[in-house]
Amino acid sequence: MKKNKLPTLGKIHPDFFKRHIYHKLGAPDKSVLVKPQNGVDFGVVDLGSQVLVLSTDPFYIAKELGLEKAAWFAVHILASDIAVSGIAPRYLAVDLNLPPEMTEDELVRMWDAVHQECKKLKISVVTGHTARYAGCNYPMVGGATMLGLGKKRDLINPCAHPGDVIIISKGAAIETCGLMAAYFPEFLKAEYGAAFVKRAQNIFYQMSTVKDALIAASVGGLTCMHDATECGIWGGLFEIAQHSKVGMQIELNKIILQEEVGLTCAYFGIDPYKTISEGTLLATANSKKAKIIVAKLSAAGIPASIVGEVTPKEQGMQIFDGNKKYPLQHPRIDPFWGKFEEYLQKR
Repeated sequence: MKKNKLPTLGKIHPDFFKRHIYHKLGAPDKSVLVKPQNGVDFGVVDLGSQVLVLSTDPFYIAKELGLEKAAWFAVHILASDIAVSGIAPRYLAVDLNLPPEMTEDELVRMWDAVHQECKKLKISVVTGHTARYAGCNYPMVGGATMLGLGKKRDLINPCAHPGDVIIISKGAAIETCGLMAAYFPEFLKAEYGAAFVKRAQNIFYQMSTVKDALIAASVGGLTCMHDATECGIWGGLFEIAQHSKVGMQIELNKIILQEEVGLTCAYFGIDPYKTISEGTLLATANSKKAKIIVAKLSAAGIPASIVGEVTPKEQGMQIFDGNKKYPLQHPRIDPFWGKFEEYLQKR
């Protein structure tokens, strides 16, 4: 008898959602402007002249990072998915299902860091639930919903159009570098030295698109923004194109690859363009505004580049790498999770 293969770790593939999820969304309601869909980080409810933007994610506390850094990341994962709508994050509802071994002191430290980061981002915590339960473990210690409230005219309802250009901030594999350097510094130190490890670990604080998205939105001309999380740049661009029913032409050599990121990915054998990259903003914009957006991001210390253009769907999704050309395909499986598990075992 053939054994069933265990499911792959990480996000469920978009094809599964098409077959089993997206046509089963409860009662229809005309006030829902943006519903769950592949390649869109948020949902939107129409409140008249205003819109309510919502996004839900695990409350992710990677204890090995240190509770304060882990809490910073947990807040920014949620806030980033609101900011890419063009509306600033404003409210947080959080459900903490804590591991039994988490002490009161650890809970206080974690929550103080959440409170301080929310204050900086002008986010109010409005409701929640907190308890310890058997079977709950780090890093998924619950779930949370972030909300934004803003004027309807400021909402970027994501849909790229032929003729738009593609902008990417910070470049590839930001999250992969930040996490692998934090979890496994001894491996990188043996290969590249202590100074390199410190630089690679500093990438951690680039793992947010809140600042990127709100700066880009302030310029205008945006048609879509997306945070390159699971499956990285290739997965995110594929999702934008599929959702918008467009093609793309992407110049690989125009995508930023920070030195620390490239060397970290090379050491662990991870393709930087296919791997998790929280903090990398993928955006499409009117060609007249694109250079202004890039300049304004750069002025704020956020590297960004124009990497290609949006084309009609019939032209397909293409990556140009020097003299080579190949189709943009969804990676399906993010290589980060397998390598992460592998090096946890090695450590």
